[in-house]
Amino acid sequence: MLVGIALANKMARQIWAMLTKNENYRDATLAAAA
Repeated sequence: MLVGIALANKMARQIWAMLTKNENYRDATLAAAA
């Protein structure tokens, strides 16, 4: 259950990064991982 929450949070951060920064997927992933 905790893993599912972590994955959902990671996905949400990636989507948020893409929406707010207008970056491509790779840049959004790096920003979300930071």
